[in-house]
Amino acid sequence: MFRWKWTCTQDETGMRRNNMKIIGITGGIGSGKSEVLKFLGENYQATVCEADKMAHKLQMSGERCYERIVEHFGAEILDDEKEIDRKKLGAIVFADAEELQFLNQMIHPEVKRDFLERIQSERMKGTTLLVFEAALLLEEHYEEICDEVWYIYTEKSIRVQRLKEARGYTEERCEEIMQNQNPDELFFRKCDRVIDNSGSLEETKRQIKETLEKMEIQSR
Repeated sequence: MFRWKWTCTQDETGMRRNNMKIIGITGGIGSGKSEVLKFLGENYQATVCEADKMAHKLQMSGERCYERIVEHFGAEILDDEKEIDRKKLGAIVFADAEELQFLNQMIHPEVKRDFLERIQSERMKGTTLLVFEAALLLEEHYEEICDEVWYIYTEKSIRVQRLKEARGYTEERCEEIMQNQNPDELFFRKCDRVIDNSGSLEETKRQIKETLEKMEIQSR
């Protein structure tokens, strides 16, 4: 597979870009990605970017996607403060595949644009580890940007239990969401690493530590 990589070169300002590593992280709902991101941030001083948060920001008043979304979906999706109500918007797009596709095709290129800009700024700051988490990491071809792509795997029964406890989802709701996500086999085939988060958090941390040691990244 072709991988486009940033290399340590000298830019037009004469400044050197460091050899920063970029790790893409993906996984199904309830897989425990948040704990992995927290561990990387706290123990490896990783700069963490989350696609969902970036997309949310882009939909706020004054940001690049706001006007186009309101123009397309109408003022009915706005709350009392004229911000986009994500629940109202979600109710529309998750009930209509074409509307969801429209929203994704508008937002995801802008998220990628922001992330590419973030890569450059983090290199200039001397960041050594940049982590990007996205549900659609493979679909949006972030493997062309990242040095490695990790899949956070968790057994389905454990994911369902976590979603019941943390979000109050019913078993039927969990099944509905998971059926609309890509199967594990696809991630096993396309990701560089699989981090098994089905056991204890300590076991997950051990896997991450061993993986980062192979990448010559040490905790701080």
